[in-house]
Amino acid sequence: HVQLVESGGGSVQAGGSLRLSCTGSGDGIAVRDMGWFRQVPGREREGVATISGGGSITYADSVKGRFTISRDGGKNTVYLQMNRLNVGDTASYYCVAGKPYRRVELSKSEVTAWGQGTQVTVS
Repeated sequence: HVQLVESGGGSVQAGGSLRLSCTGSGDGIAVRDMGWFRQVPGREREGVATISGGGSITYADSVKGRFTISRDGGKNTVYLQMNRLNVGDTASYYCVAGKPYRRVELSKSEVTAWGQGTQVTVS
């Protein structure tokens, strides 16, 4: 069983920055992909960025060059540094984890655990 605890988020003006954090615990967390999906009301959840235990990273095209995902293996924590935010980034952001040794990349079907979600609002 995997648990994910998120922190960060909030409100910011366009062009600003925010950082999200997520600490995972449970079986094999160190070898599970972790990362972030987001959802706007009325739309499907979409992958934002994920990182494997070995450091392989996948970004959605919409955030490349603006968002940076990183992972502290010792703390089982992933971070999402979000720069140059725009109104299109407004969404609920969910921390995710996948199966051991399987890549999530941006595939919702590969996600096996979800955080509670944190709101990011850009105005």
